Amino acid sequence: MTDDDLISRLEEQEQRLTFARFDNADAWHLGSLLVDLATTRELPVAVDIRRGTQQLFHAALPGSTADNDVWIARKVRVVERFAASSFLVGRRLAAKGDALDAKYGVDPADYAAHGGAFPVRVPDVGVVGVVTVSGLPQADDHALVVEAIETHLSGA
Repeated sequence: MTDDDLISRLEEQEQRLTFARFDNADAWHLGSLLVDLATTRELPVAVDIRRGTQQLFHAALPGSTADNDVWIARKVRVVERFAASSFLVGRRLAAKGDALDAKYGVDPADYAAHGGAFPVRVPDVGVVGVVTVSGLPQADDHALVVEAIETHLSGA
C-alpha cells in the first residue's frame, strides 16, 4: 500500500467513525471493549479514553508499563492539536518528508505522531475526546482502536 493509499484509508476511517454523542457510558463501553479485545489476544497494552481534559477510562494490561502512559499522553496531544488521528498526522508528515518537531516547533518529549490515538468526533461539534492504545507497533495500536470503535458504533 502506498503512502497516498494509506492516508486515504485513514481519512476515510475518520469521516466514517463519528459518534452521535459521547458520554461516560460510551467511554466505559468502548474502554471495556478494548480491554476485552486486548485480553483475549494477550496484548500488552494500556488503554485510555478522554473527553476534553477528563480521563474517563484507563486500563493497563499485563505487559504494559508506565512508559505506555507517557506515549498515550504524547499521542493525545497530537489529536488535540491537529483534530486527526496520531497515525494520520504521522503518515501525512512522513509522506512529505517532514518531522513533527521541525515543522510545528513542538517538543518530541510532549508530542508523538505515532499510531494509536483516534479522535472522538461528534458531527456539528468536532473533536470532543480521544481514544488511545499504546503498547504495540503503531499500525497495530491504530487498528485495535479502529476495530473497537467500529464495534461500538455498530451497537454490538
